[in-house]
Amino acid sequence: MNVLVFDTHPYDRQFLDAANHQGYHKLTYLEARLTRETAPLVDCCEAVCAFVNDIVNAEVLEILHRKGVRVIAMRCAGYNNVDLKMAASLDISIVRVPEYSPYAVAEHAVALLLTLNRKIHRAFNRVREMNFSLNGLVGFDLHGKTVGIIGTGKIGRIFGQIMLGFGCKVLACDVMPHAQFGELPNVQYVDLSTLYAESDIISLHAPLTPETHHLLNETAFEQMKQGVVIINTSRGMLIDTVALIQSLKLGKVGGACLDVYEEEAGIFFMDLSDRVLQDDVLARLITFQNVLITSHQAFLTREALTNIAETTLGNLTAFEQSQPLVNAVHATG
Repeated sequence: MNVLVFDTHPYDRQFLDAANHQGYHKLTYLEARLTRETAPLVDCCEAVCAFVNDIVNAEVLEILHRKGVRVIAMRCAGYNNVDLKMAASLDISIVRVPEYSPYAVAEHAVALLLTLNRKIHRAFNRVREMNFSLNGLVGFDLHGKTVGIIGTGKIGRIFGQIMLGFGCKVLACDVMPHAQFGELPNVQYVDLSTLYAESDIISLHAPLTPETHHLLNETAFEQMKQGVVIINTSRGMLIDTVALIQSLKLGKVGGACLDVYEEEAGIFFMDLSDRVLQDDVLARLITFQNVLITSHQAFLTREALTNIAETTLGNLTAFEQSQPLVNAVHATG
């Protein structure tokens, strides 16, 4: 099958090529994201492979349909950027990678928390400049702290288990509580208001839906403890960034660890070091010493990239061979 792969980087190509046994699929790589402007580049391809920040709206889908595309393989778990109803009306199948390595994302969330709390990034830069002062590097013990986890799918549960290993108490919130996780010592399912009020650290592991859009907003921050630490390795739009900035300025939020940002498309995954950042909100966020931002790299482990590549190409093979599409997503409602 001829496949045009959008939004690729060297690591994408390396792992996709390795998973493409004996060149079964003909993969053509583009650095550009899939957008209205780049969709016409599709030529003689039945399949398109897209990523988390690509635009797969109705207009793009119509262009792809006219180009003969019959299947779009998302090499990610999320698909909130895909117009599923339009895809269905055009008879374009949408497949995804429902999970790749929950450990990768959970461990990155922990790494962000430890780095921000113990000021590892600041200490590293100081020592490289021969500054061995410890002033301003005071953190806190994780042991004994209360950690709120919003969303207890595999990633959220693994993050919670790691936090239990540090001696933390875990408060969990999910529309579908996980019975076995809730039975673990020092784990309790609570409502959002209780989680906000009692958590020293809050970590987001929920999908982006209309109900969770800007879940952490001005009202939510007002309910939280003074100095709460926020972690988001899930979806940028779960947080109202302007409200977060205001809460950081007031000291309500004592720190933020962010691997995602609500307007990251066109910024994250790109080298903009020789340009002026045009996003004023992100530019302001970067100025805070108690904010640690990585550019959507929580998934970036060898294990995860291998699973993403193998599942993506497996989805395409199943489509080509008219096998059941176990990883297909469909419009609801």
